[in-house]
Amino acid sequence: MSSGASVESDGSGALRRLGPPARRFLARRTGVLVRLAVWSLAEAGQAFLVGYAIAHSVDRGFLAGDTREGLLWLAAALVAVVCAAPVIRGVFAELAGLTEPLRDGLVRRAVDRSLERALHGAGGTDRAAVSRLTNQVEIARDSFAGLVLTLRSFLFTAAGALLGLLSLHPALLVVVLPPLLGGLALFLATLRPMAAAQRRALAADEALGDHAARARAALRDLTACGTGPDRARQGARLVADAASAARALAGWAAVRTAALGVAGHLPVLALLVAVPWLRGRGVTTGSLLGAFTYLAQSLLPALHTLMTALGAAGARLLVVLDRITGPGPWPTDTHRTAPGASGPVPPQRKTAPDRTPGPVTPPEETAPHGPGPIPAVELRSVTLSYGVRAEPVLDGLDLCVAPGEHLAVVGPSGIGKSTLLRLIAGTLAPDDGEVRVAGRTVTGRAATEPAAARTLLPQEAYVFSGTVGDNLAYLRPDADRADLDAAVRALGLAALVDRVGGLDATVRPAELSPGERQSIALARACLSPAPLLLLDEATCHLDPAAEARAERALARRPGTLVVVAHRLSSAVRADRVLVLDGVRAVCGTHEDVLARSPLYRDLTGHWNAGPLR
Repeated sequence: MSSGASVESDGSGALRRLGPPARRFLARRTGVLVRLAVWSLAEAGQAFLVGYAIAHSVDRGFLAGDTREGLLWLAAALVAVVCAAPVIRGVFAELAGLTEPLRDGLVRRAVDRSLERALHGAGGTDRAAVSRLTNQVEIARDSFAGLVLTLRSFLFTAAGALLGLLSLHPALLVVVLPPLLGGLALFLATLRPMAAAQRRALAADEALGDHAARARAALRDLTACGTGPDRARQGARLVADAASAARALAGWAAVRTAALGVAGHLPVLALLVAVPWLRGRGVTTGSLLGAFTYLAQSLLPALHTLMTALGAAGARLLVVLDRITGPGPWPTDTHRTAPGASGPVPPQRKTAPDRTPGPVTPPEETAPHGPGPIPAVELRSVTLSYGVRAEPVLDGLDLCVAPGEHLAVVGPSGIGKSTLLRLIAGTLAPDDGEVRVAGRTVTGRAATEPAAARTLLPQEAYVFSGTVGDNLAYLRPDADRADLDAAVRALGLAALVDRVGGLDATVRPAELSPGERQSIALARACLSPAPLLLLDEATCHLDPAAEARAERALARRPGTLVVVAHRLSSAVRADRVLVLDGVRAVCGTHEDVLARSPLYRDLTGHWNAGPLR
């Protein structure tokens, strides 16, 4: 989570970025601004006339015994109120000359950024462009219109009201101005720290929610690796950070409320308290009534509206304008590739079960696939969604696995590991892009790669009713007795086979434990002639020693091995590790990934006390 200083500097940076284009935008529309000022002068005259007419209707009319003159002054005040309608109409007519060009310019900027990202980005579609073109542009347009109306109304209404107070008696300004300016200054002083506190609270809330979602999805991994207490302590720190940010936000909200009270109510109270002092300096009853009219009808409502608009619409406008006109959202290293990959690893999104949540940032090192042996596995700009309206789980993903390589895929539960293996196995077809095994397309009408070239072992191993030998030789019917004995020795299944009654004994699957069924399936895979083996947590029911023995046996056979790791010890045994954590896809050796992936360091923390087997 960002610190307060960095959050505040982000807001200052946004103001610096937006300042020059805002000045250029307004400079090109001086005519509109002048006409808007003319209509606003009429509004200032209206504010002046209402309070002035009230004061003179009392002093020169009713208190002087001249009812006719008093009614004439009230009629003048009524005319000023009625004339507000055409003034507001003129203001809104000129306002369109500012808001509509702003909207058009923001739309053009959003389109330009989307096209720029498509041309120079890491691939995939820019789904945020729709929000920028519709929702965000309209937010900016409405917020800008509200700020222009509010600022203009406050400036000219305040000028008319203050001029009216001065015309009634200068002593009125002495009473009204100090609390008014004090409250306004206090409010303006809270704008920057309040915005920083809001951003800090939002960041803390997002970090806590992200931590909770990851922990919930990775409960099994946390329990298996023993890293639950560390994750709990991290969650406690995030809760404390969120509470601290909420307290800071509440504190500044209290200061802002105090500013509104000082500016909005204290002038009236000060005027009431100062009535004897004002009367002693010649302030008439009508002037006092006119002063109260200026405060209640013009000055204080305009000030309250200004504070509300600056605190809400101003913050929204700043954020949205910076999102649309600021730097591109894609990282500067989008062209970097994972070691052994043929291209960049673009963002992935969480939208369906077994998927990677959030954007995946590319790894730090590059090792693009060049001339050489045909890759055992290759994904070319693969995009996959679990529904027509669902966001892609994989978006333009490129990946390369070398022949004979042992790759371990690591990440929390539900992050997308099984989805990746199903794509490679051909049981799941991508929406776009291409999956190749040994240089041949796996799925779709253009599929040329035979299914026998790959073997997928899921978590739930299938053992059918038949002899042990038939189960072991299922993927290799021509295997002889020596081959079966070798597989039994390699997987350490001699005791199990003897207990069942030998290779010719009939297997009853219901009498076998999940681990025993997995052991038979692993021996079957070891005998398979397929050059590519895919293990989707196929050792989850084995103890660590049996798992290590099985993976070493499968790694020794000719071909490529891709393992969705159930324990991190599987990752240590692999040639390379691919870590999926929903934020950054990191690929490399165990030591390399340990240095670059915070999630991998968290998961391996439990094992640091001793060597992995």
